[in-house]
Amino acid sequence: MDENPGLSEEYRMVSPWPLFVALGLPIAEVGILFGLVPLAVGGLLLFCGSIAGILRENGYVSSTWRGLAGLSVLVIAGGLALWYADMTTASDLLIRAYSMIGTGVLMLLAGVGGDLFARDVEPSV
Repeated sequence: MDENPGLSEEYRMVSPWPLFVALGLPIAEVGILFGLVPLAVGGLLLFCGSIAGILRENGYVSSTWRGLAGLSVLVIAGGLALWYADMTTASDLLIRAYSMIGTGVLMLLAGVGGDLFARDVEPSV
């Protein structure tokens, strides 16, 4: 198999990540907006996993697992912001906050566990 597939010599390769970003973001938004926990969790996992793949592919992070762990901190912070907004206002944001915090914790566990236990099995990009 060719290591440099593409349309011509000037293009290195075609990235699959934009398709998953385009699918993950709207799914996550619909899940968070309407309080549908499976869609929110699945969409956030797909979106953040794709972003971590993009960061690794472009060389911004040394490991996809570390990129995923870093993005999990942002998702947890967003969930905590929703939780705080639910406490200070009379809105019903608690299920949305819990789904974001839970997804962030899952991504953090996957990132730390992958970095610790899958060192030799780094996803190829």
